[in-house]
Amino acid sequence: MAEHRLGVDIGGTFTDVVLLGPDGALWSKKVLSTPDDYSRAIEDGIRALLDETGVLADEIAEFAHGTTIATNAIIERQGVRVALITTRGFRDVLELGRYRAPRLYDLHFRKPEVLVERRLRFEVPERTDAKGEIVEAVDLEALEGIAEYLRAEGITALAVCFINAYVNPHNEAVAAEHLQRLLPDVSISTSTQLLPQIQEYERTSTTVINAYIRPVVEGYLSALGKRMTKLGIGVPLLIMQSSGGVLPAPLVGANPVYIIESGPAAGVVGCQRLGRRLGVGDLMVLDMGGTTAKAAIIEDGRFTILPEGEVGGGVVLGTRLVQGAGYAVQVPTIDIAEVGAGGGSIASADVAGGIQVGPRSAGAMPGPACYDRGGDKPTVTDANLVLGYLNPTQLVGGDLPIRLERATEVLTSLARNLDQDVVDTAFGIHRLVNANMMRAMRGISIERGCDPSRLTLVAIGGNGGVHAAGMAQAFSMTRVIVPPVAGLFSALGLLFSDVEHQLIRAFYRRLDETESETLNGVLEPMIDEAQRLLASEGFVEPASREIEIVADMKYFGQGSTLSVPVPRLPRTQAELGALAAAFDDIYEQTFGHRSDTEPHHFVTLKVVGRGLARAPRVPDRMSRASEVFAERGERDAYFGSDHGWRTTPVMARRDLTGELLAGPLIIEEYDTTTVVLPGWNARRDDWNNIVLERAEGLREDP
Repeated sequence: MAEHRLGVDIGGTFTDVVLLGPDGALWSKKVLSTPDDYSRAIEDGIRALLDETGVLADEIAEFAHGTTIATNAIIERQGVRVALITTRGFRDVLELGRYRAPRLYDLHFRKPEVLVERRLRFEVPERTDAKGEIVEAVDLEALEGIAEYLRAEGITALAVCFINAYVNPHNEAVAAEHLQRLLPDVSISTSTQLLPQIQEYERTSTTVINAYIRPVVEGYLSALGKRMTKLGIGVPLLIMQSSGGVLPAPLVGANPVYIIESGPAAGVVGCQRLGRRLGVGDLMVLDMGGTTAKAAIIEDGRFTILPEGEVGGGVVLGTRLVQGAGYAVQVPTIDIAEVGAGGGSIASADVAGGIQVGPRSAGAMPGPACYDRGGDKPTVTDANLVLGYLNPTQLVGGDLPIRLERATEVLTSLARNLDQDVVDTAFGIHRLVNANMMRAMRGISIERGCDPSRLTLVAIGGNGGVHAAGMAQAFSMTRVIVPPVAGLFSALGLLFSDVEHQLIRAFYRRLDETESETLNGVLEPMIDEAQRLLASEGFVEPASREIEIVADMKYFGQGSTLSVPVPRLPRTQAELGALAAAFDDIYEQTFGHRSDTEPHHFVTLKVVGRGLARAPRVPDRMSRASEVFAERGERDAYFGSDHGWRTTPVMARRDLTGELLAGPLIIEEYDTTTVVLPGWNARRDDWNNIVLERAEGLREDP
């Protein structure tokens, strides 16, 4: 029986479904998301795709999913009412937090409201000291009184976070076990289950967020499971984590804080694996969808994993120094910068008479005005349509009819307010959304000492190909890759990912005071646990398991850490000492300097266990098994004051060959459109990628 792999990614506007055959044949389906119940769009998309392809449900060997359900629950404040139980004296740690502000001189900035109202934050007598000694056992009688109050309040989720529990989890475990007996229907999250590491505020915030979204995510996964059963798909559901690996759904349901950046992570992983297949290790990823644009850097074939991040505070500006806008989440996360710039981003006139684009989005409903679903505000998609970049009658292979006159109508209204020509207004929107995306791209490259001109830009997302050449030109890049099914590439990236388990243990001590035997005494049980978890999921052979060790370290006295790879268990003090030099190199690469005098300090040890599939995750070559091809033709498109309106050839990906074709060109596909600017050339490589190359001597776009 043929083994097909199914990937589904939910976006703010579209839900993407891809089906990959064992020979690299690829089918895809793009449907509008259903925010009232995201699982409904998934069922509809899968059902339609199976009907079109004739693939049977029992031929599905793997189902991987990237979802925004956790993020949306936090941003939209749609989680459940949650209570917090903590050590006496720590009731207000969430209020105190860290004094960080994303905009230093913004007098109107306010931190987001704490997710647990104060009357639902409870202190109990208990104490563990910094060395892990139990100073005071947890007061079970106090817990019983709290449980009675919570029962009367109808609380369905509870977070437990005690001081110094990361060193010794005993009191926390006793409290959680007792509370679960008293409140059998309440979902309980403990900090040591999620995050056994130092930093009280971050650990408490992470535990509360997990409790806040856990019933929502568990309910979603249950509903999705029922829909898959109805379709006849019986394979286990795998969910993408923020760190770039997939995890079985039951484990995700209990620990949903690990999937907050699920969807964006899949796109980065897919590009990393594509680069590895092509032998290109230095990439910048631009993922532009309907609501947001994301950017990430891949250097030497690796993306950066951050030990913590934020959620619920708006866009991520792409620098570690800009924090404080959202809730702290201390879980491993791919370093991704994000801005509110997508095809659905709404354009408006600001008080100064200029154009403002985003971060508000028209989303899936009502969507851009040209969708003719009730949208009455101009968006980036409407502007690109008026400029001639997009098909004026239909998108997604005809599944989405387009009305050019509606786009023209709303843009004309905006142009009148600006006292501008409609075309100038549309091109201004196009240029401004490029500038917004440049904030994210600059934040992860130039602001971190990376020269973007030496990178290859990989453009994914439904709108990535439209804007890619202009973005590359602005950063002096000379090459752009638009991979197959670029508009659904995050869904495809899910199928390139490995099963991954992250194990974390606190290890708070100076490196120069640590014996290698002590370090290994902590690491060896973690490695054994990772091996056991992988074996339980079918990765029995040692060759099918990969173990990675990471130490989070800092200079003594600092508050934040950097992750240092540990190539193997250090058996000697010399091998242990080599970690200091490795940290110094990473620190200098990140911040531009190093210290020759400050002692090095361990904070946390992490073991990552990966299950390696028998067959390669990325096929040798990939092509659509069936595709709606664009009709060869031409249409007028506007390329700014330097080039004006140009009669531009319109073609399909299959029309490209290995020979360079000079722009301007428009390459239309089911899921995306690629715009080749004047002064750029296009070809198709052996892996079916569209490759754009900048002509020599092209003047850079300021």
